[in-house]
Amino acid sequence: MAAALLATVGLSAQNEKTPAKGPDRVVKIWDNTTAPHSNGITTPEVGSASGRVGNVSEATLFIFKADPSKAAGQAVVICPGGGYARLSMEDEGLQMARWFAGNGITAAVLKYRMPEGHREVPLEDAEQALRIMKGEVAGAEGFVEPQVGIAGCSAGGHLAAMASTMGAVRPDFSILFYPVITGEAGKCHKGSFDNLLGVGRTEEQTARYSLQNRVTAATPPALLLLSDDDRTVPTVSSTSYYNALKEQGIRASMHIYPSGGHGWGMSDGFAYKAQWQQAVLDWLETLQ
Repeated sequence: MAAALLATVGLSAQNEKTPAKGPDRVVKIWDNTTAPHSNGITTPEVGSASGRVGNVSEATLFIFKADPSKAAGQAVVICPGGGYARLSMEDEGLQMARWFAGNGITAAVLKYRMPEGHREVPLEDAEQALRIMKGEVAGAEGFVEPQVGIAGCSAGGHLAAMASTMGAVRPDFSILFYPVITGEAGKCHKGSFDNLLGVGRTEEQTARYSLQNRVTAATPPALLLLSDDDRTVPTVSSTSYYNALKEQGIRASMHIYPSGGHGWGMSDGFAYKAQWQQAVLDWLETLQ
């Protein structure tokens, strides 16, 4: 656990002028030996100075408690992006968690295992993270809130939407940043689907994990945030999900910013950072 903490949270202090606040609790969920399924990875995790982590074979939660003076009674499990090949733990994970916690929402960054073609692995990690944050299994005592949602960026957005549509444990809401949603040719991020399902995936498998096809009346409310000029994940990926939600009568809101491309996360260089942050807080308030 200490090694996992150093491999991820330690990167924050390297990348910021002052040491960043660490998590209030670190919870090891499971590894390939104790999880329901293995991803087959047996070699060590690989980290970088930019906060990206690859070769992940152990699922871990990094929990940041809500500022008690602003506590909203909400918590969110955050799934960083990385194309199902690696995780952007810093700008799409830990920094985002600190921001949520500072605004009264308990945040838990999920370092989920890479699928390596074992499609069930990321979802079972997300399901267990939700169980922990909902207090259904041990680990998050003192951090459990009445509402527990899920958020994700890019491929992490696909995982968040997968938990919302296919998961055995549904979140109360989802916040999807420039998410991968569909595997349809010309509309998808091919690398994410290759890593999740394998390069030899069938059309049937692709359709099953194209999540606009999986929305039902049981899918929770969703907020989508993306840029119009995203060339990595086409905007139609998000609009297809939004349309599917509305067809089912699900509460949903979508913000498409004029520019910014893909992967902006908590970047100060994203011109609409203040706008997306206010949009998230305003939307969360409507759910209380």
